[in-house]
Amino acid sequence: MAAGGVNPLSAVDWGAPWLQPWRPLGEPLAQRAVAHDAAVHAILQSAVVAAAGPPVRFVPQSDLPAGAAYEQFIYDQLRVPTRDNLHDFFNGLVWLQFPQAKRRLNQLQAQAIAADGVQAVRGPLRDALTVFDENGALLCAPPPLWDALRARDWHRLFIGLRPLWGEARLVLFGHALMEKLVSPRKPMVAHVFAAPDAMHSIADIDRWLATAMEADTWAAKPFAPLPVLGVPGWWPANAEPGFYDDAQVFRPPPVSRAGTGG
Repeated sequence: MAAGGVNPLSAVDWGAPWLQPWRPLGEPLAQRAVAHDAAVHAILQSAVVAAAGPPVRFVPQSDLPAGAAYEQFIYDQLRVPTRDNLHDFFNGLVWLQFPQAKRRLNQLQAQAIAADGVQAVRGPLRDALTVFDENGALLCAPPPLWDALRARDWHRLFIGLRPLWGEARLVLFGHALMEKLVSPRKPMVAHVFAAPDAMHSIADIDRWLATAMEADTWAAKPFAPLPVLGVPGWWPANAEPGFYDDAQVFRPPPVSRAGTGG
């Protein structure tokens, strides 16, 4: 994977707050990949064999035929073409942690391809599924936090209601977001979907999310943008109230055009 250089998996800080749900599975796999200079697909496949799941196999990227749609290939073959990079390593971890949700997401992608074909611009459903697959997260939180998040009332969300974050749980789903957070930057945003408060484990969230993904609902992108490094306890700098004054990151809600003159 490193091709004679430093293996990028060695740069992952598994102590980061956003990786805590992923650390028990991800850190040992990353350590083995680094120690043995193993291909990412082989390391991920070893975890599939050990756990008797998920319902896919991880294979080299070269197994994907030229011109074939990636999502359709996975749906038809139950094989995930995997490159030797961080992006695909994290994608594999999501398959391992959320097998039912990833399978449902892939099913919806295949349905959209069957209906519309593969076009230069994705349709609304495929676009929404891709956004969540790459940058999504699940948030279990008290209603006041959700009200403030949906209103993009950042000061209320992160300062006025800060103690309530102790009752919240944010779990990353998007593998591209996890890859980007290896080198954290303030503007990084998750597209957040509301999860019930009763979710006590990743397995609970996985089962629930697989049933919550409905084509009509998800085509409307039912997500809220959340600058993840604003989450209390996730980044030392956000302990300073001025952290949230950056309007380039903590953007106000879009101005409604309803009732405006033409």
